[in-house]
Amino acid sequence: MNGKSMLINGGVTAALALLATGVAISAQDKYTVKVPNGLAFSEFRGYEGWQTISISYNGGLLAVILGNSAMIEAYKAGVPGNGKLFPDGAKMAKIHWNPKKNETAPGQPLVPSTLHDIDFMVKDSKRFADSGGWGYAEFEYEAASETFRPGTLTDQPPQGNDAKCGFACHTIVKNRDYVFTEYPSR
Repeated sequence: MNGKSMLINGGVTAALALLATGVAISAQDKYTVKVPNGLAFSEFRGYEGWQTISISYNGGLLAVILGNSAMIEAYKAGVPGNGKLFPDGAKMAKIHWNPKKNETAPGQPLVPSTLHDIDFMVKDSKRFADSGGWGYAEFEYEAASETFRPGTLTDQPPQGNDAKCGFACHTIVKNRDYVFTEYPSR
């Protein structure tokens, strides 16, 4: 192979490598998404490995509610039923899926299909003093583009552009430190 051919082959290889890198770079890193004036997805890095608190089926969506170690330890210690509050640093993630029937399983149970959205809560009594000590975020999943975006006022339920977007709903469980989810027996 002469020098000109090697140079052309090297240039084509470099161009393909750059193109492949560009494609990889253009894919969304979910940890860069942030609610304007609110929580960032990156504040919940590793949520995928958190322990299950509970599951739910509400509004036509299946959900798993996960907690970080601070949240799980508080539940195990009896919070909120023991009258104590969840500690700062406690975090929850609620992953919602559109359901589908598993036609081949006995009883045809509902199982997760496409991802719908992910909700987050974090306890930080200083940062969120005006919302019961909790910050909230909701990120809608766009299946067509496989990306997340912050929830908006046109979503159901409507989400404002700050970390207090879930506070209004959670005030009805103020006596449970603003947490709906119970930690069931295992």
